[in-house]
Amino acid sequence: MKVFMLGWEFPPFISGGLGTACHGLTKSLSNLGIKITFVLPKPIETSHSTHVEMLTPAHYRPDQIGEEFIETTGELKNIRFHTIQSPLHPYTTPEEYQKRLEEIIQQKKLLSVESRQVFDQWLKKEFEGGHVEPAGHYGGDMYSEVHRYAAAAVRLALQQPDFDVVHAHDWMTYPAGIAVATVTGKPLVVHVHSTEFDRSGEHVNQMIYDIERRGMHAASKVIAVSYLTRNIILTRYGVLGEKVEVIYNGVEHEENNRLSAQQVGIRSDEKIVLFLGRITMQKGPEYFLMAARKVLEEIENVKFVMAGTGDMMHRIIEMAAQMGIGHKVLFTGFLRGDDVNKVYQMADLYVMPSVSEPFGIAPLEALNHDVPVLISKQSGVAEVLTHVLKVDFWDIQEMANKIVAVLKYPPLQMTLREHGNFEVRKLKWSGAAARCVQVYQDLVPAMK
Repeated sequence: MKVFMLGWEFPPFISGGLGTACHGLTKSLSNLGIKITFVLPKPIETSHSTHVEMLTPAHYRPDQIGEEFIETTGELKNIRFHTIQSPLHPYTTPEEYQKRLEEIIQQKKLLSVESRQVFDQWLKKEFEGGHVEPAGHYGGDMYSEVHRYAAAAVRLALQQPDFDVVHAHDWMTYPAGIAVATVTGKPLVVHVHSTEFDRSGEHVNQMIYDIERRGMHAASKVIAVSYLTRNIILTRYGVLGEKVEVIYNGVEHEENNRLSAQQVGIRSDEKIVLFLGRITMQKGPEYFLMAARKVLEEIENVKFVMAGTGDMMHRIIEMAAQMGIGHKVLFTGFLRGDDVNKVYQMADLYVMPSVSEPFGIAPLEALNHDVPVLISKQSGVAEVLTHVLKVDFWDIQEMANKIVAVLKYPPLQMTLREHGNFEVRKLKWSGAAARCVQVYQDLVPAMK
């Protein structure tokens, strides 16, 4: 089985759980013998990619100008990476954008007459007018970048059409998935790690919603990371239930030792409560701070660590200062690799107060590091975890009560650690990969 996979991020270039999920899933698919061509919008730098052994990453084929081809061995031996060389630059004029499209259209000579007609229809629908507007709160002309990525993916698929399934992760890759499936006739699987309703609440970006809806309806199968997400897909996007499969995420299991908090300037007698994630509306950082203030009214020796960055970062810093707890809240910025492991190892409790969380990989990582977990009931991971504390994201008093209980009563903390760590060991990426393979196998005979 060969899969043409489209993803917007992959370690070490990640901004959240999407990159972590892509890494865990592809690694396990590779172990099952699935051969994957993974198309990324950014180059993987050898100096930072300790998880992948690169072979001749600088070799280019004449017909692949603009893309980097990377073969891997070891744990990702069945995966080939194609990366679009250099960051994606938005097209500021219709003329520049049209020039790029004309390059792609030249690839039609590789297609049959019927496929050319289908390709023409897709190009007209997706690129008519040449110029597109910026994607609102995502910054820059993200929409142009998404479509440039789609055009590059089509060219790569035409050069190497020997695959069985197209697998696209999240909305940024849906136009590419639709395009590749259209010109090759291969089945499309879209993987929904998050929806615009999760990210923006009721104030959705209409353009992004339209892309998501078009991708879900064009797909042969839709994979949701939880039943919470599946329900959103059915009710908000109008997708038939028989088309949507739920496949939970997993976690990489590692043995870790506890780290001394004194190494980063935290006193040995201070407890550490951790928030790790994007500091955005979706993740509920303001609820974390409001609960923190209530906790500090009862317990003095606590530090609240907020690891991550996002569009609410400055607002949250100001909020902590206005509350008078700025000296009790540490902002680390975005963390990756060993720094993530260290902050987990120091924590006495991990809190995820998300307003709407499709799944939530971070609680699994926390449990894997023997850290007790408190999560919002509005999260997909709440469906699969029993030995964690749960609270409505808006119930600040109850959130504070449960934080205090964990910090004050060591037996509760120990019970959550032991049972939680045992429970999380059942959630493996190998299981998610096996479910994905079943989805592929169900589709390929039907398409043939």
